[in-house]
Amino acid sequence: MLPRSPASLRPLGWARGFSSSSSPSPSASASAAEGKIVASVVFERLPVVIPKINPVVYAFQEFSFRWRQQYRRKYPDDVLGKAEARGKGDYQIDYVPAPRITEADKANDRKSLQRALDNKLYLLLYGKTFGAPDGKPVWHFPEKVYENEDTLRLCAESALKSVLGELDNTYFVGNAPMAHMVAEQTGDSSVLPFKRFFFKSQVIGTTKLDIGKCEDHVWVTKDELLEYFPEHKALFDKMIIHIR
Repeated sequence: MLPRSPASLRPLGWARGFSSSSSPSPSASASAAEGKIVASVVFERLPVVIPKINPVVYAFQEFSFRWRQQYRRKYPDDVLGKAEARGKGDYQIDYVPAPRITEADKANDRKSLQRALDNKLYLLLYGKTFGAPDGKPVWHFPEKVYENEDTLRLCAESALKSVLGELDNTYFVGNAPMAHMVAEQTGDSSVLPFKRFFFKSQVIGTTKLDIGKCEDHVWVTKDELLEYFPEHKALFDKMIIHIR
């Protein structure tokens, strides 16, 4: 099971409360010896348009409507005539719905937020990050190694701010991480085992963000995201619950 409570952070070694001493505590030294802690941000854009109805659901709604029509209450024609005449005027509204398929969809432009409007999108960065093999650039979420921030969420905010420049168009969902994973030491790697905690944040009030401090970036759906992390498919399937 994935941890969904701040209680899961207690064994990691930092003290709760406040202290005026600047010297590291024994628990903090033990935590550093065991490995570092990384705060990672699952930054998502919520759907912009209502997803298409599943064909099975649509068929059931049609059946329900026709069934109700058989037993609906019938009103006299003079009553229905008054209801139809009410509210009529000289005005007319020309409504043209926006297209569901955008130019970014047609071009498969994964750097644009104007794609997959009926789906959630997640930000991935390409560049060097903590724990990458041989220090090579890899795809990853915005993240930062925990240093001396008061809380782990502040560390996550700092990670996202370093990429966006500001947090005016972001909203962090809760103070506790949504999940965590333990990265074990592999082969001849010099990186000690470390823990990565995931925080959820959402895009609000904008359709364009300037992404910096990375070699490349993409906005991908959950299905596309799993293509970048096939080895963590089981974890992300549980962590990112997407009901359409």
